[in-house]
Amino acid sequence: MGNSRITVREIARLAGVSVATVSRVSNGTGQVSPELRQRVLDAIELHGYQPDHLGRALAARRHGALGLVFPGLSGPYFSELIQGFESEAVPARASVHILCTHLREDSDAQVLEMARRVDGIAVMGGTISESALRTLADLVPVVVLAGPGGDAVPSVGVDNADAMSRLTGHLLAEHGLRDLVFVGTPEGSPDVSQRWAGFLAAHRELGLTPPTEPIRVSMQQPDGVLAADQLLHDRQPPDAIVCANDEIALGALVGALGRGLRVPQDLVITGFDDAPMAALVSPPLTTVRQPVRELAAEAARLILHAAGEPGAPAPEGIVLPTEVVVRRSCGCPTATTPGGTGK
Repeated sequence: MGNSRITVREIARLAGVSVATVSRVSNGTGQVSPELRQRVLDAIELHGYQPDHLGRALAARRHGALGLVFPGLSGPYFSELIQGFESEAVPARASVHILCTHLREDSDAQVLEMARRVDGIAVMGGTISESALRTLADLVPVVVLAGPGGDAVPSVGVDNADAMSRLTGHLLAEHGLRDLVFVGTPEGSPDVSQRWAGFLAAHRELGLTPPTEPIRVSMQQPDGVLAADQLLHDRQPPDAIVCANDEIALGALVGALGRGLRVPQDLVITGFDDAPMAALVSPPLTTVRQPVRELAAEAARLILHAAGEPGAPAPEGIVLPTEVVVRRSCGCPTATTPGGTGK
């Protein structure tokens, strides 16, 4: 069993070599004579030394800080992301710096300035320009959260199009609904753009003509209330309001109930994310569950690895699974996950 107390300096003293030689042997790098290598290996085996990869990463870093770039901080989604990111950063003894780009005209410049103060940055998809992202990747390790990366920039996300297609398909095929409305703004948000694409694809797969345009609103709960007012004013309600996230859906639920409509008898409402409130409202919200904390935790792991291994090739992007969780807001009696998980 490895002795976690013995240090690289003690192994160097016991083997009669320098600390640098022990590091080269344990990391498999550099030139070391066979005799010195064997002495180091014997000392490592005898005392159960385990190289401190965290220490190596810390030594390679300059600032002991990581950056997070979001459009804003309102709502449970960003809170979950921060907690997930910190779950990896804090044990690695790295502080977390957060930059919100909402309403900033100089977002690109501010993010590039942040790169001078941190050892790596996770950038929410759509928050900075592609040219700024390429420049940023030349300065520090970068990971894109919930958006496309690039040749040298890995990304961490979910297959939003597939997830929304499965949710929409459930409404169309299992419940026989036809007049569906998508609420969310695809422009400027890779997540919402992919969800809109999945919504359209589900219609086409069943030979149905989808709506030509979404109802464009922002991603917060009051925007869902406004969307419901717009959709329900002086017209018959649609069969379903398919929302780009849970916050919009919760607002739409408030707006619909305020107008005296019954959900799901008069109107079906669905969300995306499976925020904590989704299971607690009445009726409970049908939605897509995505592992929000794990998305951010994976991004932090990739950055910490890259910061500790300068010059290493960029890792592949990571796609985490999702689940469609059907609850009473779509007319299902109990919570289930039809069709299992998606990629």
